Amino acid sequence: MRKIINITDLYHPYQDVGDNLDILTPYALPDVDLLLVVLDCTNKFRQPYAEHSQWPDSSGPREPGVVPITQLNYIFGTNTPYGVSPFNTMATPEDTMGNISGYQNQGVDMLLQTLEQATEPVDISVFGSLRAVAVAYNRNPKLLMEKVRMVHVSAGASVPNYLEWNVLLDPHAFVRVLRSPLPVTIYPCFGSAGILTPSAYCTFWSLKDMSFVKRMDKKLQSYLCYAFERTLRHDFLRAMDEEPCPKALDSFAERQHNVWETAVWLEMTDRKLVQRADGTYRILPSAEVLASDSVFKTTAEPCKLTVHDCGTFDYTSCAHDDTNKFIYKIHDPIGQELALNEAFGEMYVSFTAPRYL
Repeated sequence: MRKIINITDLYHPYQDVGDNLDILTPYALPDVDLLLVVLDCTNKFRQPYAEHSQWPDSSGPREPGVVPITQLNYIFGTNTPYGVSPFNTMATPEDTMGNISGYQNQGVDMLLQTLEQATEPVDISVFGSLRAVAVAYNRNPKLLMEKVRMVHVSAGASVPNYLEWNVLLDPHAFVRVLRSPLPVTIYPCFGSAGILTPSAYCTFWSLKDMSFVKRMDKKLQSYLCYAFERTLRHDFLRAMDEEPCPKALDSFAERQHNVWETAVWLEMTDRKLVQRADGTYRILPSAEVLASDSVFKTTAEPCKLTVHDCGTFDYTSCAHDDTNKFIYKIHDPIGQELALNEAFGEMYVSFTAPRYL
């Protein structure tokens, strides 16, 4: 059972609905013990209009994803704790953010408490900024070095001089964690082929349609309809008990969807993407892979990092014994994208919400 703290820039209503889809994974996988969810928020994206030179965002306002996390706790019958991280960016890489409110301290405090209570090493997955990890490390570096097995960072670019979105959310945080002695695997969101194009050192892939949602568990369909439709209801738990709206399912079932997170979950939970002897593609735990399966090769390659003050980095390959930093490589990015278009949906169809009286 893999112990995981998940940090996600999940908002309500969504900024990127992929976050609402992705958070289903740690709730539904049977071999994941989800210890904590930290909601990573950046103040400018909570406003009615957040202007950025490359990514203007006119779809706000929004708040941290308390609603979707509460819905998933309700659906899966769990009590997974959650807290928000600081809303504003770090002043320096060494900032402990000691002057923020107790509310905004929740995520960092709970991260430290969870690690203190852990009896075995914990993996931290980060989909968003690295602010919570950086501040926690600045406050108690010894604890993180003792209890963190690996920080899995879905951010950054494997090419020089490109400031990727998640890095821009808080460059000081990214610099702090990558320069720290913490064990880190980087899953770049941008690679040599450019924006929204699969390449070897880039985890992006394109899901051509989402028709698989029509075969998913009904409660999970209701959850996805609520998210995709940007629903704003006071009775957001009651909505999970209602039949999913067929028109809402139709409205997004055929849409294309951009995905970055899959590589992290495959690596972190020791799963493999395979082609079975009958030609089908599946995502399987390593223990269930058969000799007749053809496995798509991926590698967490050991590397040395040179991290620049702005948040970009360079990397060079090195021996495994010389580093605890890794960069994720997909050996057949185009073939893997093709395979994931079947295997990803089948994994989500297998997710089942428990039934309670």
